[in-house]
Amino acid sequence: MFIGEFLCFIVFLILRFISYHRNSAAVSDSISISNCIVFVLPAICDMIGTAIIYIGLTLTYASSFQMLRGSVIIFTALLSVAFNNRIIQPYMWLGMFLIICGLVLVGVSDIIFNMSAAVGDTDINGIIAGDLLIIMAQIVSSVQFVVEEKYIGRYNMPPLLVVGLEGLFGFVILSILLVPMYYIHVPRPFSSDPDGRLENAFDAFAQMGNNWQIAVATVGSILSIALFNFSGISITKKMNATTRMVLDSGRTLIIWAVTLGIKWQPFEYRSFLLQLAGFVLLVLGMFVYNDIFFRHLLCKNRLVYSSPVDPPDSFEPGAEADHGVTDERTPLVAKNVQHDA
Repeated sequence: MFIGEFLCFIVFLILRFISYHRNSAAVSDSISISNCIVFVLPAICDMIGTAIIYIGLTLTYASSFQMLRGSVIIFTALLSVAFNNRIIQPYMWLGMFLIICGLVLVGVSDIIFNMSAAVGDTDINGIIAGDLLIIMAQIVSSVQFVVEEKYIGRYNMPPLLVVGLEGLFGFVILSILLVPMYYIHVPRPFSSDPDGRLENAFDAFAQMGNNWQIAVATVGSILSIALFNFSGISITKKMNATTRMVLDSGRTLIIWAVTLGIKWQPFEYRSFLLQLAGFVLLVLGMFVYNDIFFRHLLCKNRLVYSSPVDPPDSFEPGAEADHGVTDERTPLVAKNVQHDA
């Protein structure tokens, strides 16, 4: 994961080198060491969150993992409001609620129709522990996204550099931790290593050397992680962390469609219908959150205003107070009316 992110740092250095030789005056020198060090915290959160969530996945059902993973949207929104002074509009909360409902339906379909897919001999205590670990991981991940949003906006850091720095810090920290992890022995299901080691990097490299498919899958994972994290950081910089998480939930729909298309997942019509309903809610929630279609439809029926400079024909100065319009667009409306007068 961190190797994929570190590739973005290499790409950033290459692009900066090219820009410097083309036009040295256009290259900003505002990037300082102190600005870069602050991204150690997101890297640590990324490492801890990923470790916790996959430990939880080994203890519980994949369906529970899918449902509980959607809670990161709510945690990110709450932390954004608390620490970044982000204003979440009511229709955004409605969109997030619809997304959570859609993810729950997808998870429930697995529980109802695929109960035989239980994880080994996991008991009820293990399942509860796994669910709690997944929720903890989502809280850690939401901290990561909110911190990224805060510092990217404050220091105006390029997305490629941010992803690359997190990859660099994470790679160094994890490389150091792999040494003691090699000598720590744990029982199953925490390790599938024959010797019971918590982490065995030597065995991992041996498997990649003996099986070209594992090597190809590893390289593909590295490249996809680089692209995925660069896209996520870009969305966080241009928009906000909550929007990033809302769009990220769309991965579930793509994965579901691909697995059905290539027949990695067996087709069962009752489960399919319930999952389809869940994904309809998911897409609907994304539309509502991003203010697509629905508010424009209400505007067409003159239930809400589409923009501050395009009021209805019957609009008169001071009418915004009569209609109870109190959002930040009202001063713009009044200003335009005075200008026209």
